[in-house]
Amino acid sequence: MGGQLYPPCCNRGSFFSLVVSDRLASLGAATRIYLALGATDMRKGFDGLYGLVRDQLLCDPLSGHVFLFSNAQRNRLKIIFFDGSGLWVCAKRIEKGRVHWPAVDHEQRKVMLSHEELTMLLGGIDLAQTRERKWYRKPLAEESSQLQKTA
Repeated sequence: MGGQLYPPCCNRGSFFSLVVSDRLASLGAATRIYLALGATDMRKGFDGLYGLVRDQLLCDPLSGHVFLFSNAQRNRLKIIFFDGSGLWVCAKRIEKGRVHWPAVDHEQRKVMLSHEELTMLLGGIDLAQTRERKWYRKPLAEESSQLQKTA
């Protein structure tokens, strides 16, 4: 490897370095990105995160949408999403610094982020210090109550 710290397939600057070429880079406009508010136990794996999406966020984990979680210190992140054939769980440990989690109402369980907001958040940008310019964006239809819960 000649002193190379990362395999050639990895882009060190990208959170989704191993997944980008497969799925996340081609997220469609209809794919929603949900950020779970509060702290999550980062020991949770596939089943634990699946249960959080279903029971706390009241969403369908198999919807194809992306769900983002963080610990209390905001230096560890996990993402879970379904690609049509199985669940992906991606994790990141931030070596120095923290992500700036959006501050919202305490009764709210989740926040929907745009693709651009996710990129900024994972890039270390505080979303509270940014502002959106007036820009046309077709609103996404709300999920039906049947799709929000799984049996």
